[in-house]
Amino acid sequence: MTPQEARAHYNFLMTLCIRKEESFGPLALTFMREHDLQQIGLTPEEQFNLYMATAESFAPEPKRYTHKLECLQKASDLLPRTRFWEPGLARQLLQDIQKTGADLEVYNQAMRVPRAHDLKAQRLIVETEAPEYFLDLAQKRAAAYYQNKYRLPQEAKTAQHFGGTPKKFEPENVTIHKEFPGACAPFMSARTNAFHLLLPFDLKISRAPEDPLEAGVRIFYATVGYSYPLRYEMGKLCGYHDGQMLEIALDDPNLVFVSVSGVKEPEFNYVPSGSASDVPKEFVYPMSVLEHIGSLGPFIQVSCKFKVWFDASVLSLLIQGAPDLAEYGVQGACGLMTRTYASDRVEAYAESFREPWQEGLSYNFVNMHLGLLPGIQSAVIPYNTPIFTIYPVLARQAYKLEDRLSLSPPSGSPR
Repeated sequence: MTPQEARAHYNFLMTLCIRKEESFGPLALTFMREHDLQQIGLTPEEQFNLYMATAESFAPEPKRYTHKLECLQKASDLLPRTRFWEPGLARQLLQDIQKTGADLEVYNQAMRVPRAHDLKAQRLIVETEAPEYFLDLAQKRAAAYYQNKYRLPQEAKTAQHFGGTPKKFEPENVTIHKEFPGACAPFMSARTNAFHLLLPFDLKISRAPEDPLEAGVRIFYATVGYSYPLRYEMGKLCGYHDGQMLEIALDDPNLVFVSVSGVKEPEFNYVPSGSASDVPKEFVYPMSVLEHIGSLGPFIQVSCKFKVWFDASVLSLLIQGAPDLAEYGVQGACGLMTRTYASDRVEAYAESFREPWQEGLSYNFVNMHLGLLPGIQSAVIPYNTPIFTIYPVLARQAYKLEDRLSLSPPSGSPR
C-alpha cells in the first residue's frame, strides 16, 4: 500500500467514524492489524486518531477490553510525538488505560472458575465392540464436523468486538455480519463439550423401498403404540422371524425401510467375530448393526452395543438426538437414564456386581431412537455425522434450586 493509498483509506475510515457507521470498527481494526501504520506513511497524528476512534467504538463488554486496552496504550505511546500533546490529555488517557485495565481485571476475576480441591471426577465406564472408534476416533470426527461447520470467517470474528452504534438496515454489508451460531459460546459448548455417537457408515431411513443403500436393508411396520419387523420374500411382506405372509402394501404409510452402506471411515478396522468369510469386509460391521436394529413404536432403534456404567447417586445420563440431526430430516428421541436398565435378564443383574470396579455403579444401554420428521419421506445420515449426544448431568438428589431472596435480602432492603 502506497502512502497515498494509505491516506485515502484513513480518510475513508474517519468518514465512517464521523458518520457513526457500524462498519467503522471492524474495518479499522482489520486495517491496523494488516498494516504497519508508520511504515505505510500515516503521520503520528493520523495514527493517534485512528487508535483513539477505534478504542471508543468497541462494544461496552469487558471481554472486548483486551483489544481496547491495546489501542489506548498505542495511542498513549504515540501522544508525545504528536502536536496534540498536553499534560491534561496525557493524564486523561492514562486514566482511561487504568480504568479499562481495572474493568478487564474485574471481568477476568468473575470469569475465573475456581477449582475444587476435593472434587472427585466421576467415572463413566463404557463397554462397546469398537472402543477405538466410539471413544476416540468418533469424538475427533465429531469435533472436526462442528468446527468446520461453524467456524467463523475472520470478518465475523472481528465484527464481534464492536457494537453500540445505532444500527442501519444493511443486510448486504458483510463487514458487520456477526450473528452467527459459532459466535454463541453455549451453542458451541452443547456440541463441542459433549460425547457423541456416530456411525462409520451411511444410514438411510425411508418410507419407500426404492434406492436402498448397498450393504443391506431392514423393514419395519412402525406406528405409535405398535411395531413389527418384516422382510420381503416372493413379492410379499412377511414376518421377519416367523415368515408368515402378510397383506401389507409396499406403500403403506406405516412402513419404514432402514438401509446401510459399507464402512466409509478409512480408520475403522473392527470386524465382528464369527462373520461370514464371503461377505465383503466393509459390509461386515454395518450388516451386524443392521441385524440388531429394532423398533419401538414409530422409532427405529439403532444399537451399537454401547453400555455405560455410572454412579446413579451422583449422575444421570441425558441422551438425545444430536443438536443438528434435524437438518438431515431425522428426529431423535430424548431420555434421562437415572438407574440400571430395567428390562434386562436375571443373569445380567447377577453379573453386574461381581467385579470390584462395578461396586456402587449402575448400568444402562445407549441406543439411538430415530424417526423421520413429519413430511419427510426419506433421509440419509452420512457417516461420521453426530447422530446422538450424551450429556452427563447431576442426579436430581445431588442438587437443589433455591430462591435468591431466601439467602439474603437484596441490597437496599431493610434487614
